[in-house]
Amino acid sequence: MSPQFWWFLTRASGIVAWLMLTASVIWGIVLSTKAFPEQRRPAWLLDLHRWLGGLTVSFVAIHLLALVADNYVSFGLAALFVPFASAWKPVPVALGVVAFWLLVAAEITSLLMRRLPRRIWRWIHLSSYAVFLLASLHAAFAGTDTSQWLYQLTAVGSIAAVTWSTVYRLTHRKRTPARRLAS
Repeated sequence: MSPQFWWFLTRASGIVAWLMLTASVIWGIVLSTKAFPEQRRPAWLLDLHRWLGGLTVSFVAIHLLALVADNYVSFGLAALFVPFASAWKPVPVALGVVAFWLLVAAEITSLLMRRLPRRIWRWIHLSSYAVFLLASLHAAFAGTDTSQWLYQLTAVGSIAAVTWSTVYRLTHRKRTPARRLAS
């Protein structure tokens, strides 16, 4: 096995996690618009969103485990889970740590969605936008592949796709009927 195996796995799993996050955010945005009305929406559309979110969490876990296994930069548990605890690029790593905790909150509340008030679930789930932004900044400033043209092209495409779908969501929101006040 190459001595750089863990470093390659760290980079690859981080990039794949970010791409799965991108797909999950875009798919969640599409589901929240009028593109698929609830009465005509097959169950697999929501299942795909959940699957993409689960893949994101899985690849983030691989990313964190590979960081610990790699001996080039020492990452202990505190550096992985506490913002600004890392001696290596503390601000970009902290962005990743905060993105991780927001991702965990979104995933846990999604699993408990039926047990939570809809309003609370929705506000926590909206933090997915922050997860994407923070993960993108983490990748840009902590990642070592930012000088590669393929990474740059992928980053521009991902950010453009999430931005476009966010604008689409804001302009094509589902309207809930206004409640009538009793006279």
